[in-house]
Amino acid sequence: MHNRMRATIFRNIIWDVDGTLFDTYPAIARAFQAALNDLEKDASLEWIEVLAKISLSYCVTTLANQCQLKEEDIEQAFGEHYHRTSPEKQPPFPGVITVCEYICTLGGKNLIVTHRGREGTNGLLTANNMSHFFTGCLAREDGYPRKPHPAAFEAMLKTHNLQREETMAVGDRDIDVLAGQAAGIFTCLFGLKADEVVAHLTIKSFDELYRYLVSGSNNF
Repeated sequence: MHNRMRATIFRNIIWDVDGTLFDTYPAIARAFQAALNDLEKDASLEWIEVLAKISLSYCVTTLANQCQLKEEDIEQAFGEHYHRTSPEKQPPFPGVITVCEYICTLGGKNLIVTHRGREGTNGLLTANNMSHFFTGCLAREDGYPRKPHPAAFEAMLKTHNLQREETMAVGDRDIDVLAGQAAGIFTCLFGLKADEVVAHLTIKSFDELYRYLVSGSNNF
């Protein structure tokens, strides 16, 4: 775990969705594998998940090249399978709800910046009774440049009048950290490791993040 000296209490979190708030990648990988099977091809779930974590478009392109398929055929078959995937098979990670609740008790704001579509994002939040924790969401339809560009983060800071020193970005990929750093806010990486970047805080579970947040508030 790497962190810096605390300047204040963190009252706001800008969350990523896939692989951060919700454990969606196993379901995404299964849908891609089923799509390949429909097209009489196959690939391991582990490899597909690695590709999907880079981006879904990268996953489609790579699978199309590897399996000698058309990208549009994979996209269509994937969409059909993933659309049938229930939110219950894409649960929030353990500890996420506790962190969201804690931010609310501070009078702070939970916000979302995601490359996922708004309908899919709202579906996951609603199915898990989490919508009331969130003040705002910028999704694919809002048209901001993709992370690591900080434009969506900057928009959240401005729209919701957030103090940068009280705001944290939480995500599971390098691009989440880079976007947060470019926006001048504290960054927290969830997962095993980053390839190139170093976040201010690296966690393996959201219990770690909760303890970090609580320890900060207890110092004031």
